[in-house]
Amino acid sequence: MPEGHTLHRLARLHHREFAGSSVRVSSPQGRFARDAAVVDGRVFVRADAWGKHLFHHYEHDRIVHVHLGLYGAFTDSSVPMDPPVGQVRMRMIGSGFGTDLRGPITCEVLDPPRVDALVERLGPDPLRPDADPDQAWSRISRSKTAIGGLLMDQAVLAGVGNVYRAEVLFRHNIHPERPGRAVSRDEWTALWDDLVSLMEIGVERGRMHVVRPEDDIGDPSYAKDRPRTYVYRRAGSPCRVCGTPVLHKVMKARNLFWCPTCQPL
Repeated sequence: MPEGHTLHRLARLHHREFAGSSVRVSSPQGRFARDAAVVDGRVFVRADAWGKHLFHHYEHDRIVHVHLGLYGAFTDSSVPMDPPVGQVRMRMIGSGFGTDLRGPITCEVLDPPRVDALVERLGPDPLRPDADPDQAWSRISRSKTAIGGLLMDQAVLAGVGNVYRAEVLFRHNIHPERPGRAVSRDEWTALWDDLVSLMEIGVERGRMHVVRPEDDIGDPSYAKDRPRTYVYRRAGSPCRVCGTPVLHKVMKARNLFWCPTCQPL
């Protein structure tokens, strides 16, 4: 599933390409047709993101809410666009830029109160300038739940997914099963600051970079053309720092990776 940096990168791209002009919005697939007609031809005001949620704001307080889920993706194109291929849920065409959305779990038009209600259920987003890390800390510091689970809870912290969860805990030598209330305030501050930095790099580069330069050696990444990771999808491989085999288990239906030496429980 795309993590928060992907949605913020999309928001910045769509704001740059569409803001201030009218946009043609359609649903070649048909599933979004009624909502597309609501915003079709309206002026695109701005785009922003909160965690894994993307918002397109149009004039007259109409907002397209997109959650990509596991398989959703935008495909960009110059204008004029070719005929749609496959199941295009939403097509957007501006003066010189167009994009097709396929496979999201959510694509809908909301009014501001419904957007506010959605956002109120989310934790702070490290990529938003208005984020308050104390909001997350107040829940983490009182919780018996493992920090590895809390970091993935979008009501606690918005935008962090499986890769950032595994990698930031490794970078700070914290075992993912340590209870939230056993994480110190200094450790939380360091985790938050690191997430802000790492996720902003992801926005700027369009890909995650989580391994420090001095450790960016050894076996290739878990997937072709992906930057190396410390532990994510490296079960059984030697830790890049100490050489201990990386361990794996499932936590709340998600794969979890850690080094038992660098991250002692």
